[in-house]
Amino acid sequence: TFWFLFFFHKHSYSYIQYMIHYILVQNRQGKTRLSKWYDPYDDIEKRKLQTEVHRLINSRESKFTNFVEFRNHKVVYRRYAGLFFMMVVDHKDNELSCLEAIHLFVEVLDAYFGNVCELDLVFNFFKVFSILDEVFVAGEIMETSKPVILNRIDQMDNLP
Repeated sequence: TFWFLFFFHKHSYSYIQYMIHYILVQNRQGKTRLSKWYDPYDDIEKRKLQTEVHRLINSRESKFTNFVEFRNHKVVYRRYAGLFFMMVVDHKDNELSCLEAIHLFVEVLDAYFGNVCELDLVFNFFKVFSILDEVFVAGEIMETSKPVILNRIDQMDNLP
């Protein structure tokens, strides 16, 4: 057991958990429809980041990849109709897993609202935030099963 404990202690630092710094959903004009911040920023810095990220993403052609370096982070984004769903993550984070997480969030929104659109995000923002909080907690992916997420949202809807 000594060798196991030594090995475990010696190599336990090698597991590094990366995190989401913030999530943005913006339309093509740059209007932010949803923002969730997992790092502390003041309001002026938030608006500045939203503007810079939109300028960076909106100017990219569709033939380029869906991730780009931004400051000391990485922006992973996906466009659905007229909305950009963006996650700003650590620069060493896996881009494909972030794209899958974005797609899962959009699929859950689509299943809940039935063909989700920008107006659903605007007029049902409390429900959108509760769905977001079922998928992402404290800058990490919490749940990856669409049926489980939808079941929890349905249970919340049926509370007295």
